[in-house]
Amino acid sequence: MPAFSDASFFDHKIFVVDDEPVNLKLMERILSAEGYQNIVSISDPHQVLPAYEQHQPALILLDLNMPGMNGFQVMQQLAGLEDPLMPPIVILTAQNQQDSLLQALQQGARDYVTKPFDRRELLMRVRNILDAHVAHRMVRHQKEHLEAQVRERTHELQETRLEIIRRLGHAAEYRDEETGNHIIRMSKMCVLLAQKLGWPECRCDLILNASPMHDIGKIGIPDAILLKPGKLEPEEWETMKMHAEIGARLLEGNDSELLTMAREIAISHHEKWDGSGYPAGLSGTDIPLSGRIAAIADVFDALTSERPYKHAWKLEDAIALIRDNRGRHFDPELVDLFLADVDSFVRIKNAYRD
Repeated sequence: MPAFSDASFFDHKIFVVDDEPVNLKLMERILSAEGYQNIVSISDPHQVLPAYEQHQPALILLDLNMPGMNGFQVMQQLAGLEDPLMPPIVILTAQNQQDSLLQALQQGARDYVTKPFDRRELLMRVRNILDAHVAHRMVRHQKEHLEAQVRERTHELQETRLEIIRRLGHAAEYRDEETGNHIIRMSKMCVLLAQKLGWPECRCDLILNASPMHDIGKIGIPDAILLKPGKLEPEEWETMKMHAEIGARLLEGNDSELLTMAREIAISHHEKWDGSGYPAGLSGTDIPLSGRIAAIADVFDALTSERPYKHAWKLEDAIALIRDNRGRHFDPELVDLFLADVDSFVRIKNAYRD
């Protein structure tokens, strides 16, 4: 008995393709008597393709010698569909067609039945081939279902991880009396600059989710310095600058692309193009590109945002500072991209107001 012995096994559609009506009738009678209930007889081989697209059979019994279009041409048409679940083809062949039979098997036919048909042989071959195909199709469907479940679970885990990362970013900003909207604006501005550089979507997603942790190191700065309303003393400023290295240490020890970029941004977004930044005094292209991108986005949003210790700058003044620091604080190419489309950055600013 087939592995799938329930009645549904006999519901699978079987195509019988033969230009001889008597052969079609014989096949119908043999298969129906065995219990197969879904037999489609096709006498015109030109109708196989449209019938296939409509009915999706589980097995095709195919004659080779037919006028107008032979069995080989039918097989070529079906192969052109590139269906990953292409049903097996069993060739109906005369005993003196050995060469044709070998050619058909080379083109992908699974088995053959010789004419005149032996009823028991025909039913055995049909049953075995159909049983194997149905099992293969079930395994494939199960595999697709499992893959879908894995994708869904992976997506859930990724979203959970990203939410934790976002909340860590918010925690650092709130300690600094800034708003959560700052990291939203800043990260979206980072993406905009990355897109203008031609980064692929996957890299843009990385910087969107990595940049919110740029100031995570502020968690390690004492309140007396972090929240001081006035100007910091030189030694206090040195302590404040340590937040870049603290952030990098917090994010190290994991080689995922996301945390690698987050660490890169945390430690380099205060470096300056001319080498006067901190913590390492890097200059030019020695500064990671993600850090150079974050520097412009962070400064522009910080300048144009009101804080307890300062008023928001006028838009034109903030733009002027970015322009004036081209090649000094900021990467010249990034400044040019920013200045060429300031309106898009302003739209982000307005869309996520505090």
